[in-house]
Amino acid sequence: MDKEIIVELKNIAKRYYNPQGELEILKKIDLQILKGDRIAILGPSGVGKTTLLNIIGTLDKPTSGEIYYFGKELNWDREEDVLKLRREKIGFIFQLHYLIPEFTVIENLILPGLISKWKIKDCLKRAEEILNILNLSQRAQHKPYALSGGERQKVAIGRAIFLNPVLLLADEPTGNLDPESAEEVVNIFLKINQTFGTTIVMVTHNWELAKKMKRNYLLKNGFLVKLEKI
Repeated sequence: MDKEIIVELKNIAKRYYNPQGELEILKKIDLQILKGDRIAILGPSGVGKTTLLNIIGTLDKPTSGEIYYFGKELNWDREEDVLKLRREKIGFIFQLHYLIPEFTVIENLILPGLISKWKIKDCLKRAEEILNILNLSQRAQHKPYALSGGERQKVAIGRAIFLNPVLLLADEPTGNLDPESAEEVVNIFLKINQTFGTTIVMVTHNWELAKKMKRNYLLKNGFLVKLEKI
């Protein structure tokens, strides 16, 4: 049985306009993202990888083209629907962890649950489950300054998956980490994918990291090209 297509991009383009003229960052991009997928989008800095990821995550709107979520075309004019989709179905990881420094690890983790008006006991139960997956149970009461860079990024990942999103989008998640910490973080992504079936789309310039994904694409000159081998 074929896997469900959770996101589909059709003929996506993104253009910016300035006094010097038009700059087309993305050109005629087609992409199907399947349930349980692990996708890496590769390319050097400045080619539009983050722009593409933001479009997939509904943080940015394409100049032209169509996006389908779960078989239904996204209507950008229905702002409440777009916000609901983003809140309930999509998790985000950035190069910087953006943890709240005054909060402990567990307090940072449960924030999405509190915002979504979960009961505190349900938040704590979910946090315990995630801490076990992250191998950070012993760090639950530590604040971010007491964690290593890799541990902080793990907490950011835990916060992003707290509401059990279908799709997890990661923008250079290992960009600020040493090789050992980067490998630990990548292994966490693999564990999340295998444990929860979470679909992962990752932007990176790290080819070693990309080898651990199921599918790899190169963004070059505005076009997205599938790589058979890397």
